[in-house]
Amino acid sequence: MAGVQVQKKAGADGPPFHLLILVYSKEKKSMKFICAKDYQEMSRKAASVIAAQVVLKPDSILGLATGSSPIGIYEQLVAWHRQGDLDFSQCSSFNLDEYRGLTADHDQSYHYFMHQHLFDAINIPAERIDLPDGAQMDAAAECARYDAAIAAAGGVDLQLLGMGLNGHIGFNEPDEVFSKGTHCVDLTTSTIEANKRFFASADDVPRQAYTMGVQTIMQARKILIIISGENKADIVREAFFGPITPQVPASILQLHPDVTVVADEAAFSKCRDLI
Repeated sequence: MAGVQVQKKAGADGPPFHLLILVYSKEKKSMKFICAKDYQEMSRKAASVIAAQVVLKPDSILGLATGSSPIGIYEQLVAWHRQGDLDFSQCSSFNLDEYRGLTADHDQSYHYFMHQHLFDAINIPAERIDLPDGAQMDAAAECARYDAAIAAAGGVDLQLLGMGLNGHIGFNEPDEVFSKGTHCVDLTTSTIEANKRFFASADDVPRQAYTMGVQTIMQARKILIIISGENKADIVREAFFGPITPQVPASILQLHPDVTVVADEAAFSKCRDLI
């Protein structure tokens, strides 16, 4: 594969695949792959990318994600903030998504999650935090409000993403076309099953959510996507080395000019022949 550059850790034990950075570039494409030993190392490396963004551009507009994957990142960012190494006082944030029908104070809402894991422990101003309003049942109005807010802020500087087992980013599920702006989606059975561990039962998982569209995500100036676990190995190969298709929403990231993929060895385990 042309344009591949690999830097191995000096004197590192383990297989050659245990690398620091791999860059794969082709026309209009630049993806940086960072392989970590495990979830903890993945979280530290990804947190370093966000920290560098905040240090170099203190008034950064951060696009943030929820779910189990970014918790370790947020823990690291909070630790650096408490040590006096990170200042979020000029930052603004927009979140990828929110369950439709949950109020901000619901313990499974993404509002609640973000305050619990990050916002309440750092010095980002409350007035610079924005998420879709799950309690707003007028979907058209809320989606229009959110898109307008992102545009008024000047767009997202760095967007953090996770990736679902079916390749979804945000709540953009496999579809016939790539979505555009913020919209209301019906969650797939696989996504409901994946998220039921956060609720008392699958019946309690909301069936709809507001999510940034793929177009909105692609308009971010930088994208950071994190992936952990052997159960994601197949979709990692398909999304980043397969055809670009809305059936695998994350595959469109191949067209973005500045994407950093941070994943652990297990998630990269089926890409060894490609990288």
